[in-house]
Amino acid sequence: MGTARRRLGSTLAAVTSVAVSLVLVAGCSSGSDADKARTEDGKTVITMGLFGVMGIKETDLLDRYMKENPDIVVKADVAGDEQSYYTALQTHLTAGSGLKDIQGIEIGRAKELVDTRADAFADLSKDGDLTHFLPWKSSQVTTKDGKLLGLGTDIGPMAVCYRKDLFEQAGLPTDREEVAKLWAGDWSKYVDAGRDFKANSKDKKVAFMDSASGLFNAMIYGGDKQFYDKDGKLVYRDNPVVTDAWKLSVDAARSGLTARLRQFQPGWDPGLANGTFATAVCPAWMLAHISEKAGPANKGKWDVAKAPKGANWGGSFLGVMESSPVKKEAEKLVAWLTAPEQQAYIFEKLGNFPSSKKAIDTPEVSSGTSPYFSDAPIGQIFGDAAKEIPDEQILGRKDGSIKDTFSAGLQLVEQGKNPDEAWKTTDERIEKLTR
Repeated sequence: MGTARRRLGSTLAAVTSVAVSLVLVAGCSSGSDADKARTEDGKTVITMGLFGVMGIKETDLLDRYMKENPDIVVKADVAGDEQSYYTALQTHLTAGSGLKDIQGIEIGRAKELVDTRADAFADLSKDGDLTHFLPWKSSQVTTKDGKLLGLGTDIGPMAVCYRKDLFEQAGLPTDREEVAKLWAGDWSKYVDAGRDFKANSKDKKVAFMDSASGLFNAMIYGGDKQFYDKDGKLVYRDNPVVTDAWKLSVDAARSGLTARLRQFQPGWDPGLANGTFATAVCPAWMLAHISEKAGPANKGKWDVAKAPKGANWGGSFLGVMESSPVKKEAEKLVAWLTAPEQQAYIFEKLGNFPSSKKAIDTPEVSSGTSPYFSDAPIGQIFGDAAKEIPDEQILGRKDGSIKDTFSAGLQLVEQGKNPDEAWKTTDERIEKLTR
């Protein structure tokens, strides 16, 4: 989600605005005032900083927890844009103030925090039974000396979300199993299906896919490494997983198959509601966002089909700040929120796929369907995809920022820039941010 989980002019202005506003908040909540703010009407107050749709504030979980623990009050703030959220989090970490007791961590930021900010987080390695998590999930936020910075919430096995009505207008099959056969085993077949859609669609204003960057992300996260190798060396220039994804995404963009949008950026949400595009590569955590932004009018028009290849895009963690005056209470809350039962519950309500092996095996998950997405058996679809996720995904310090930079580079292509020039610009930006 990662989450949600996920998101350079207009965005920079938004990031700056959020960061500045949160710095102001930080200035008002440091020192002894922060300690005083941790109690309210005699109850202990736990604060949370979240992003996207992590399923914690969007469900009744916090209400349930407070009912079961009447001496606790939980206050959660949610930033819709993860990029802005992370910029603010970095500001607070540098200032040493303004941090929530619990902070969400997106997978693309995990390695950077492990390498540079591990001292700011409490060690959760001894918080109860952690064997229910997928082993590779916890390893993504574990330091070399065994410190665990967060507990896993969701993972991002991928599928393709598509509009049945728009497929029908273009003469393509609408049954999800037949749709999956169009591109089984090869992302280039997905692009070929897009060519057929474009040639036969009755509405020439409707694009086949939302963005070239969505396709790019789907392809790169099917490998065990993307931008870095195990030694922390940048390898994206020579990694065929990255170069092949760039080439196919550029092909889709230059063939007019995309709506020239970036997921979670301006224009994308209205595109979901107005049928601007017929497909979107969708990790499990994205279903909640699509159903919310596409709205009730489009319920039953969307469906979910198996992706060409298994991959994991996104996923999140909850970490507790070492400086929190209510650290023990916060650790207890994080352990409860990420327990199998709560992960299965979030999946039932929103579709965020569990990082808990135990939760994945429950009937609530394995037999789960989505009424919004035409009763698609999302538990089975995403469960099968999860089994295809590589046992190891090598993360690097600037993974999230590099992904965002590639997304911006592909948007340059969608806007008409020469692909070689767009690659050069992307490469220069990555070199600058990784110095």
